[in-house]
Order: sequence, then structure tokens, then C-alpha cells
Amino acid sequence: MSNAIYASLARQQGLLQEMQVVANNLANASTTGYKSDRAIFGELLVPNGPGGAGMSMGALSGHAFMSEQGALKFTGGAFDFAVQGEGYFVIDTPQGQRLTRAGHFQLDPEGRLVDAHGNAVMGAGGNEITIPLEATSISVGNDGTISSNGEILDRIGVARVDGELLRDSNSYFNAPDGFENIEEPTIIQGALEQSNVSPVMEVSRMIEVQRAYEAGQTILEREDQRITQLITALREG
Repeated sequence: MSNAIYASLARQQGLLQEMQVVANNLANASTTGYKSDRAIFGELLVPNGPGGAGMSMGALSGHAFMSEQGALKFTGGAFDFAVQGEGYFVIDTPQGQRLTRAGHFQLDPEGRLVDAHGNAVMGAGGNEITIPLEATSISVGNDGTISSNGEILDRIGVARVDGELLRDSNSYFNAPDGFENIEEPTIIQGALEQSNVSPVMEVSRMIEVQRAYEAGQTILEREDQRITQLITALREG
């Protein structure tokens, strides 16, 4: 197989992976708290035989998400919350504590504040938040303090990441280096943070990737024709 085909196939594979990232972004354009993803490609030097100089090829190195805050959508829901500025809600999942910007919460039958997956929302003290079922007129201050008829019940925890932040799912993030509570967060009750995906930009990128893939396919077809013609000429010669 020629070097041109090797390089073109590596390029086509990368474009397919980029297309998958773009498609996932578009699929989550309306997902609360979703952060737009980007594929990161690196250069690899592939040996080109004994004593050869090698051939430069690209490959997917990883993913990175855009952490910019999405627009706020005001819902009026008593248990819909959005973090304004820095910070993440802390959720207790079966896989361990995870961070999220998706603040669409509700009460379970035991009065625990849980997210859309039924996982407990953690308080500032590292505890699960429980609201008495008889409590009425629930209000949440900008600092996350939950109160009912003037009585303070708990405070929603908002954390900042100490080191690296990794995507765990479309709405969860993992902080392997740990995180710490923000003493004075800004929480808005009755609002949700929307995805920061720009559908226009993603569709534009999809068209660009598709055209690049089609161009790469043309290169492969022409190289295949060239090799076929060369083999035919050698046989006839």
C-alpha cells in the first residue's frame, strides 16, 4: 500500500471521528448544562522501513470541552437552579461524586433533593440535602441557602475544581484531582443553564468535515486507479 493511501486513510479516520463529535454536539444542543466538545488531533511519526525518514500522520489524541457558560433559561421551577459564573453542583452517583452544571432537580419520595437521574444533590457540608415533606414556600438565596417560611434548612454545595476536569457523560464531569466548596457562589433559582453549543457553528463545521471527507475519498480513488494502471502496464510490458 502506498504512502499516499496510508496518509489518506488516516485523514479519513480522523474526519470520521470529528464528525462523530460534531453530531454529538448537535444531538445535545438542547441538553441542560451540556458543554460543547472538540476533538484534539496529534501528529505521529510512522517508520517508513529500515533507514527510512518516516511518515507524518495524524491521529485522535483526545477530547476537550468548551467551559463557557451557556445562556440562562428562566423556568420558574422551585427546584431549577443555575450557577452564575464559576462552579459546579456536586452529585452523589453510584460511581462516586460527580460535578454538573445541569440544575434541574426535584424531590424524591423521601424528601431528598435529586437530579434527573435520581442521584442525590450534595450540600455545602458534604451531606445529602433533605427537605421536610411538610415544608412550604421553598426559596433559595443567591448563596444556595435553602429556606422555608424563613427557616434555614440547608445550603446547596457549589464546588470549584482543583486540577483537571474530565467529561464523565453528557452532563457529568469527574475531577480526579479533587474539588473544594466555593464559599460565596451565585445560584439563581427558577432558571437552568442551557447548552453552550452553537448549532450554526456545528452545522457549518459538519459541512466542512463532509466536504473534506469527500475530497479525501476522491484522492483514494485516484491513487487506487494509478496503482491499478501501473500494475496493468507492468504485466503487459
